[in-house]
Amino acid sequence: MADEAPTTRPRNKDIREHRTVPRMSLRQWLPHTLFGRALVIIATPLLLVQVVSAYVFFAHHWDRVSRRLALGLGGDIAALAENIEIYREDRAHFLSSAKLHMNLTGQFTANAELVQPPLRGTLFERDLVRIIGERVRQPFHVDTGSAPGWVTVRVQLSDGVLTVVAPEKRLFTSTTYVFVMWTVGVSIILLGIAIVFLRNQLKPINQLAAAAESFGMRRQDVPLKIRGATEVRQATKAFLEMRDRIQRQITQRTAMLAGVSHDLRTPLTRMKLQLAMLGDIDGAAELAADVTDMEETVEEYLSFARGEGQESPVPTDLNVLLRDVAASSNAGRETAVAVTTKGDLVIPVRPNALKRCFTNLIDNGLRHGQRVKVGARRLAKTVEITFDDDGPGIAKSEREAVFRPFHRLDQSRNPETGGVGLGLTIARDVVRGHGGEIHLDDAPLGGLRASLRLPV
Repeated sequence: MADEAPTTRPRNKDIREHRTVPRMSLRQWLPHTLFGRALVIIATPLLLVQVVSAYVFFAHHWDRVSRRLALGLGGDIAALAENIEIYREDRAHFLSSAKLHMNLTGQFTANAELVQPPLRGTLFERDLVRIIGERVRQPFHVDTGSAPGWVTVRVQLSDGVLTVVAPEKRLFTSTTYVFVMWTVGVSIILLGIAIVFLRNQLKPINQLAAAAESFGMRRQDVPLKIRGATEVRQATKAFLEMRDRIQRQITQRTAMLAGVSHDLRTPLTRMKLQLAMLGDIDGAAELAADVTDMEETVEEYLSFARGEGQESPVPTDLNVLLRDVAASSNAGRETAVAVTTKGDLVIPVRPNALKRCFTNLIDNGLRHGQRVKVGARRLAKTVEITFDDDGPGIAKSEREAVFRPFHRLDQSRNPETGGVGLGLTIARDVVRGHGGEIHLDDAPLGGLRASLRLPV
C-alpha cells in the first residue's frame, strides 16, 4: 500500500490541472463594438430566416416540382414508346414534334439491342432513373453526360431501340434562381439599410464618448448637441449638466486657492523680513529654516490642490522639455540626470503641468539615490517615458499606496528626507489628466522605475 501512494497523487494533480483549463467563451467571438454587436443581432435572425426558407423550399417545393417535371418527361417518353409499337417511327416522330409539343428528338433503331453504358452515379441521374422508371415499363437507360444540356433516354422495345433526346430545361424550373436571387437581394438591401440606420444612431453615442474623453483629459470642450434616441438624449443632457457643475467647482476652487495663497504668503513674507532684520541672533537661522520649510509645504499643498489650472494643451517637444528639466536638476551639482530619447516626441500636452510632473519624478529619484536615467520613445499610439534611479526602491506591496495623498513610507524611504507625500500624487494626477497612466517597477539601476505613457 505504501508503494501506491506516490502513483495516486500525480493522478489527482492531473485532474486538477485538467479542470483549470480555460473554456472557450462565446464573448471571445463577439465583436467588441456596439455597432458590430447590433449588426450581429440584426443579421443573425435574418440569416436564420433565409436558411430555414431555403431548406423548406428545396426540401419540399423543389423536390415536388422536380418530381412532376420528371414524371412529365417520363410520360411523354412512354407515349412515344407506345406510338412506336402501333404506328412505327414516322408516327412517333410526328407526335413528338407537331402534336404533343414535347420538344423531343426521337430516333428508332430497328432490330437493335439496348447497350447499358456505365452510370455516373450522380444524384440527378439516380433520381431521374427512379422517376422515369415509374412511367416507362420497358428496359431503359438514362444518359446525362454525353451531350451537355441534353438528356438522352434509350428504351428497349420489342423490335428495336427508341432513342429520345430532351433538353435539360424540361427538368428544371427558373423558380429556383428567382427565389435565390430574390432572397439574397432582399437580404443585402435590408442589411444595407440596417447598417446606415445603425451608423446614424451610433453617431451621438460616439460624440458623447469623445466629449467625455476630452473633458476627462482637460482638453478644449468638444461641441456636443443633444440628439439621437431618447436614452442617448438623456445621457447627453446629464453629461452636459455634470460638466458644467464640475467646471463651476473648479473655477470656485481656483479662486479660493488664489485667495488662500495670497493670505498665506503675505505673513510668511513679513516673517522672513523680520528675521532678516534681527540679524545673527540665537535661533534666527532655525526660524528662517522653519519659515522656508513652511513656504515650501504651502506651495506644495497649493500645487496639489490647484491641479493644472486653466492651461490649454499645445504641441510640445518632450525631448526639449525633458532636457530642460534635467538641466535644472543638474544645476549646482555633478551631472546626475541623463536623458535618452528616440523618435518624434512632439505631442499636444500642457507643458507647465507636465514639467511639474517630470520635476517631481526626478527630484524623487535624486532624493533617495545618486543618479537618475530618463528615457523616452514613441510607440504606435503612445509615448513612453521612464525614470530610473539607483536608490533603495519601493516594496511591491507599497507601490500603489505611495500615490495616495500625504502617504509617506516608513521603511523603504527615509521620511525625514522626504516631502509631505504629494510628489507622486501630483505626478499621477498630471499624467491621468493627459489621458495616460503611470506605474512603478524595478529599475535596471537597482532602484525604482517610474514608467508613464501619454497618448499621441
